[in-house]
Amino acid sequence: MLPSMWKDSGIPADDFYQVRPECTDVPKTKFKIRNGKTLSARRWRAAFTPEGHLEMATVLGRIQRGGIHPTIRGEVWEFLLGCYDPRSSFDDRELIRQKRRIQYMRWKQECKEMDGHVGSGIIVTAPLVTEDGQPITDPLVLQQSAPSQAIHEIPSNSDAAGPAKSQPPLEKPVIDWKLTLHQIGLDVLRTDRTLVFYESKENLSKLWDILAVYAWIDKDVGYCQGMSDLCSPMIILLDDEADAFWAFERLMRRLRGNFRCTERSVGVENQLQSLASITQVVDPKLHQHLDALGGGDYLFAFRMFMVLFRRELSFGDSLYLWEMMWALEYDPDIFSMYEESGVSTEKAEGSKGKGKSTRQLGKFERENVKNGAKSDGPLPISVFLVASVLKDKSAKLMTEARGIDDVIKILNDITGNLDAKKACSGAMKLHKKYLKKAKKP
Repeated sequence: MLPSMWKDSGIPADDFYQVRPECTDVPKTKFKIRNGKTLSARRWRAAFTPEGHLEMATVLGRIQRGGIHPTIRGEVWEFLLGCYDPRSSFDDRELIRQKRRIQYMRWKQECKEMDGHVGSGIIVTAPLVTEDGQPITDPLVLQQSAPSQAIHEIPSNSDAAGPAKSQPPLEKPVIDWKLTLHQIGLDVLRTDRTLVFYESKENLSKLWDILAVYAWIDKDVGYCQGMSDLCSPMIILLDDEADAFWAFERLMRRLRGNFRCTERSVGVENQLQSLASITQVVDPKLHQHLDALGGGDYLFAFRMFMVLFRRELSFGDSLYLWEMMWALEYDPDIFSMYEESGVSTEKAEGSKGKGKSTRQLGKFERENVKNGAKSDGPLPISVFLVASVLKDKSAKLMTEARGIDDVIKILNDITGNLDAKKACSGAMKLHKKYLKKAKKP
């Protein structure tokens, strides 16, 4: 028999992500658990064969229409993100899970040997080394690096344990990694602090540890501000730290290009250019207006891309938006693409849609295949989501924006008011319109 709460056609999801009572200005989640629309635990279990093979096509539509019930969100996300192959068995996945947990613990131990704060429960919030790798031994700085701990409690194998000892100079990758640890700590302490979940120091430490390990294994990107917002939901949805790490690592396969910066360009620049191209096609007057205001580079949309609308939505609604996006973009070959390409590389877009039934693809991906998306990879749905937000605010932007500050203010006004379902629907409509117009000579 289904729980009584499941019989209700509109149960708010906020009960699953409790907000601290003193945080009264947090936007309410619009996402509701709806019988017959939201993917339920029963429907999810029924999608597996006795051996454990998942018929993903039977649940994608449900996710796209009504999201995922919070009680099964973590395990469904592991498939949407490409942690597991839907064609694998229960036994196959258990072997992979155990192998990955061992690998994560090896990496974490490697990090711990370089800096004893890792795995200690201490969150570093002040620099541990200088730019040339010399340990910082100022007692005030050391106390800042672990504000809730007495200095003598800092692990003895940390560089922050006391006066500098004679030791070989650190290699540059180690110095670069150590220089990021306090920035991770500062961001962790600011991430989702309205949630009761992060009143637990253990949960905060888990988030810091995962980001510290990721920064070490992905040396091309390391750590950048915004990653804590992307990792936080994984900690909340998946109990095991290693499982949460791998879900985050898979998410970063999609997004790491946004964080990769060079002296000449910002990583997200490609998506901003794509946004400009889409707006020019679907709303040329708005594009001309923004360009005339000096916003033709679309940098005002930077934040939406970097943290996937985390600032524009409540916590619950941002999860709802993400899973709808991933279901719409879903490709069953995502697992094999990631496994073949190795750790911390972007997904190989060029192989998408080849040699498989389009029934197994998400709706957005099916449109790309049907319309012969470019072999170098179709535009991600996130670009069309941002474009749909601009389209929705087009009239206001055209009449009220007299400068970039006005554009930013108008877009900031959607914070807490964005409708995730409406944004996804708008993105799909713009996607169809764009593909149709782009085909014309």
